[in-house]
Amino acid sequence: MALSATGRAAVILLATLLGVTLTANLGAWQLRRAAQKIALQTALDSRAQLPALTASDLARTAAAAQVQHYRAVHLRGHWVSAHSVFLDNRQMGDRVGFYLVTPLQLEGRPDAVLVQRGWVPRDQRDRTLLPDVPTPTGRVDVVGHIAPPPARLYEFAAAASGVIRQNLDLGEFAAETGLQLAPLSVQQSDSAATAGDGLLRAWPRPAVDVQMHYGYAFQWFAMSALMTGLYVWFQLVRPRLKRHVRP
Repeated sequence: MALSATGRAAVILLATLLGVTLTANLGAWQLRRAAQKIALQTALDSRAQLPALTASDLARTAAAAQVQHYRAVHLRGHWVSAHSVFLDNRQMGDRVGFYLVTPLQLEGRPDAVLVQRGWVPRDQRDRTLLPDVPTPTGRVDVVGHIAPPPARLYEFAAAASGVIRQNLDLGEFAAETGLQLAPLSVQQSDSAATAGDGLLRAWPRPAVDVQMHYGYAFQWFAMSALMTGLYVWFQLVRPRLKRHVRP
């Protein structure tokens, strides 16, 4: 059954209102996401300016660790090099390689902390051929900043073990090694103690990419404005113009 002219006008109006409401809300959501990321980056920058934490200050729970992320840290202890792990498919810049992760047994505390010591390139011919990275023995000082545990990447097979792995779960690694691990990790910075170890430490900051959100917001608002303009032209302005020009 065909719709009357009034019915068609009502359907077009309803569809336009729904479309404009949806696209305007999506644009506003993108602006809120940009504001959230700016606030996050501001908080992280503020934390980075605070005095460096020591082993006694480290959080003992995951919830407490979150508010310490990206705080500077100065730790003392000794490397547990037997449990070093190379995390595969990790990027630094535009290159793919490994993150070298080694537990640091803390001085003055019973627990250890996972230290992301740096990045090394992968052998292009044999991915199992690992670079020879020197690991100092005895007491060492580690400077860097607190970070979440290494990000998880998608893996097709079950969780791997051994020196080369795709991911590293804190709980599983603690059970495997028998170490008592702090609920966080440390990304090591360059210092006199790291000179000549061949590791790169240009650690990426959390992606803020607010310009992306502003771009998406502009697109959604533009679509909203376009639908509004088309409705006004075809449903209001054009019919009136036609009535005025009729003989």
